Amino acid sequence: MDIREASDLERNDVLFVERAAFGSDCEAELVSNLLEDPSAKPILSLLAFDGDRAVGHILLTTAHLTNKQNSVSIALLAPLAVIPDAQRQGIGGNLIEQGLKRLSESGVDLVFVLGYPGYYSRHGFQPAGCLGFEAPYPIPEEHAEAWMVRALRPDAIDSAGGKVVCADAISQPEYWRED
Repeated sequence: MDIREASDLERNDVLFVERAAFGSDCEAELVSNLLEDPSAKPILSLLAFDGDRAVGHILLTTAHLTNKQNSVSIALLAPLAVIPDAQRQGIGGNLIEQGLKRLSESGVDLVFVLGYPGYYSRHGFQPAGCLGFEAPYPIPEEHAEAWMVRALRPDAIDSAGGKVVCADAISQPEYWRED
């Protein structure tokens, strides 16, 4: 498996993976909008290939905390996608680890995600709300553990808090609630 930064010429591959993984155009449209959104930059978009075939994608976009006293750099992981016939082969985990490694090297301190706690906790994420980090939109109590954070620098969680403000394209209530 080869993981690399997605080029502009590979946008169709990115959108194919998003559509195949989620079975709809919703996430593909979100990714397309985020890739064009100046408030999402810098963006890290990684594609996983099995030979010449794109099988996975992860998008990480910049965000910030409302508490101006925070001097941490943060990013949002959304979405992570693996095509159905390539799932359960470690591709998603490899995309996460590659993405977090690259973000860490670029100086990002914290990464947030709204996702399945059982999955993301295996990759070092922990519930963020109880640590003083508020999601862009309220998360219902029954899904509170799905709002998660991973520190890329050991003391980053202890030195920060507040509400996460993400890119305009994903700062819509429909992306923050369970249907």
